Order: sequence, then structure tokens, then C-alpha cells
Amino acid sequence: MAPDDGSGAGAAAAAAVVAADAQAPVKKMAAFSRSWILVNREGRSSLLDVDKYEIMRRVGIHARDLRMLDPMLSHPSKIIGREKLIVLNLEHIKAIVTAEEVLLRDPSDENVIPIVKELERRLPGSGQFQGEEDEQQEANNDADVGEQNEFPFEFRALEVALEAICSFLDALTIELETDAYPALDELTSKISSRNLDRVRKLKSGMTRLTNRVQKVRDELEELLDDDDDMADLYLSRKLTGVSSPVSWSGAPDWFFASPTTGSKLSRTSRASAVTAREENDVEELEMLLEAYFMQIDGTLNKLSTLREYIDDTEDYINIQLDNHRNQLIQVGFTGYTKLH
Repeated sequence: MAPDDGSGAGAAAAAAVVAADAQAPVKKMAAFSRSWILVNREGRSSLLDVDKYEIMRRVGIHARDLRMLDPMLSHPSKIIGREKLIVLNLEHIKAIVTAEEVLLRDPSDENVIPIVKELERRLPGSGQFQGEEDEQQEANNDADVGEQNEFPFEFRALEVALEAICSFLDALTIELETDAYPALDELTSKISSRNLDRVRKLKSGMTRLTNRVQKVRDELEELLDDDDDMADLYLSRKLTGVSSPVSWSGAPDWFFASPTTGSKLSRTSRASAVTAREENDVEELEMLLEAYFMQIDGTLNKLSTLREYIDDTEDYINIQLDNHRNQLIQVGFTGYTKLH
């Protein structure tokens, strides 16, 4: 009977392990499903308890774009305009922006929480076009009508994300400068293993940070160099089907989805209107991107200056070590000649 009891206990233990392993994916999925926070046009935020398939159905995002926002995977910084949404992957800012709402990954991240607060503060009313007033101004041939209109919702959200990531990377750069320059000066005054190790770690950190800043800068530069890519970010305009800023909130979904209706909207005439205003179409977005490109480029320049300072310090240290080595060789040679 004793062997039977032992066998039964072993089987029970094995079953418990299997049950625990079976529950692990469930727990992982539960954690994944509650990893989005939504901020709508009114600036109200809510936590979404949905899985990735529900996110795909909700906003129409492709699986490959959603994978780009997976915090467990490494992807380069990217700003992509799709038909009905913008995909933002900027360091810890992993977001989906539509013409109506913003969805952010990792809402519990300490770096994401301030972004949510800023979206709540700045998004209300920002995406609403001044319909009747704009039409009257256009009828009066007011040349400044474009400047008086506020950015559409998606650009307000994009601005918050760009401001946050540029400020975040610049703050890291300033922190690095604060530590690095005194450490380099101390190394030049006293060459020691401790100081050398400290500078080595700072240099490694600088290299990693430079790569991060470079990726964001390159993405903004690439976007600025392509008018078509910038035009893809105009979600509100694509919903209206025209280039002029008119209200689209009352249009039903089937209006834009129907091929029959679409043909009646005269695609040829709309394409001509867009072509005629091609430069103005992306001008406001270009100005927005240019401002943050200059900011991130300035951050990269700080890191380049720091790298040059480190290189100069290393050259100085190598010269000092060479001199010290030559002195030791000379002393050794002198002692050898005296002995012989």
C-alpha cells in the first residue's frame, strides 16, 4: 500500500505543476489585455480591458503594426500614417492615434502617466473645426483662415507625443552631461583605475543614448523629406474626402465606405484640388515636425560635443600614459647601463 500512496502523491504533484503551467498563459494574457488606456476627444481617459484582437477590430490596425507597439519587442522609432490611424512608436510612447481617440500602451509606466495627463489637458476641443465660421471666412477670401483654425485632433496628440519624447531624451542628455564633464575633468587631473572605470561607464551610456536620440531624429527627418508620408497623417482630412477644413463629425460611416457614393463625390476633382494645394496641405504639419526636429537635433549636437570632449580626454590620457611609460623605460635602461 505504501508504494501506491507514494505514486498517488507524485501524480498529484505532477498534476499541480501542469495546472500551474496551464494557468501561466492565462495570467499573461490577463496582464496583456489590460495594457491600454484610451483618451478621447473630450480629454476623458479610461482603461481598456480588451485583448489585441479587440484593439484590431476597434481601430482597424494591422497585426504587423500592432506588433511594433509590443513593449516586449525591440523596434526602431517610427511614425506611420495609415488610412484611419497613426502608429507611434517613440521609445516608451507606444500609441495608436485616430481622428477620435488616442490609445496608449503601458498606462502604469511612470513615463507614460505624464503623457496621459497632458493629453487630458490639451485634447478637449482641439480637433473641432470651426465649420460655419470657417465657411464664412472662406467666402470672404480671408487669407489667414488656416492660421486661425486649430490643429486637428490627431496633430494635437502627435504634438504631445513629440514634445514628451524630445523633452525626455533632452533631460537624459542633460543628466549625462552633469555627470560626465566633472568626471572627465577629474580624470585629467588624476589618472586612476576608479576614474577610468567611471568614464568608461559614462561613455557606454552616452553611446546608447546617442543611438536612441539618433533614431528619433532620423525618423523625423525621413518624415519631413516625404510629403506623401506627411499627407498620410492627415486623418481628419481623409475622413472628409476634401482638402478644406469642414466638419465631418455628422457623416455616417457608410458614406465613406460605399463605392457608389465615393464615385459620386468626383474623385478626379478632389485629386485636382489636393494637387493645387499640395504645399499648403502639409505646411502646418511640416512646421510642427520641423520644430521638434530642431529640438532633437540640438540634443544630438549636445551628445556629439560630449563625445568630442571624451575623445580629447582619451587622447590626453594616452599621451600622459605614453610619457609615463617612456620614463619607466628610460629609468630601466639607465639602471641597466649602470649595472653593466
